[in-house]
Amino acid sequence: LGVRSSSAVVGATHHPEERRRTPGSGAGAMPWAASRSIATSSSSLMAKPGNIKEHALLRDWMFEDMGIAKPGSQPRKLRPGAIAVKCGMTAEWNEHGVRVPLTVLWIDDCRVTQVKTEDKEGYTALQMGAGSKKAKRLSRQERGHFSSNELPFSAKLTEFRVSPDAILPVGTAINASHFAAGQHVDIQGHTIGKGFQGPMKRWGFSGLPASHGTTKKHRAHGSIGNSQDPGRVWKGKKMAGRMGNRKRTVQSVYVYKVDVERNLLYVKGQVPGKPGLFLKITDALRKPPQKPAYPTWGFGEFAEGAPSGVSVGKMDDPFITQSD
Repeated sequence: LGVRSSSAVVGATHHPEERRRTPGSGAGAMPWAASRSIATSSSSLMAKPGNIKEHALLRDWMFEDMGIAKPGSQPRKLRPGAIAVKCGMTAEWNEHGVRVPLTVLWIDDCRVTQVKTEDKEGYTALQMGAGSKKAKRLSRQERGHFSSNELPFSAKLTEFRVSPDAILPVGTAINASHFAAGQHVDIQGHTIGKGFQGPMKRWGFSGLPASHGTTKKHRAHGSIGNSQDPGRVWKGKKMAGRMGNRKRTVQSVYVYKVDVERNLLYVKGQVPGKPGLFLKITDALRKPPQKPAYPTWGFGEFAEGAPSGVSVGKMDDPFITQSD
């Protein structure tokens, strides 16, 4: 009992290329044969790169059969993003008569302030600044940093990792035309700070009973740990503490409208932070644009033809079902 058949042992020693040519069936079939049949039968579902993880147990030739690139095999081309100021929220009605909540973002004098290369800093990135600030509000080092490149004083500085072929010269301006209406972006910022809050507001605890003997403990969190073993409170325990003011990223935000003349972006939904705070905008990681201006307008293939005016993205009709 428990002895494997000879055909199974022989099948286990086959070369991967031999197994590819002769999948076989029955007792000598390997588990990968069934998975390959499933992949080929439902290629329309499996052929989407977003449905396949980098650590999936798939061979290189399986991606060749499906006609797609293996995730992580090709370097992702990164272009710089932009720094914007959150102005507030509004709403518009699209072409289908649906109300769309929008957040208005203002790209205020965003330009490249420093280039970081692999030889000097060890990585490739662009430092960008936005906004304006008085000289007396900056340190001596910050004033020298801007004055050495003959740049205006910026209120906000941040870095964008870029590909080596997406490096822009110092002083290059990035405006709203860098993004196209209808694409998706990732927006990063600091959430609204709430100060020191209790467990009910911070974590959504229900609290202790409202009556029947409860005294001065209605909004308490209750027990926070065991007794002598372990004799301490576990790290990460949900308790009262400072709430908000955390760096958060909202992914795949839809760009509804782009106003190039006023350097405004209208994105669908909410973004972190209060009005007046700076946000970091990059191309969406999970929904990258089809053909963006790489690295930006005025360079390479996109040296001419920069859009102007106001452009609005098209949205799907919510009143038409998939079956129709």
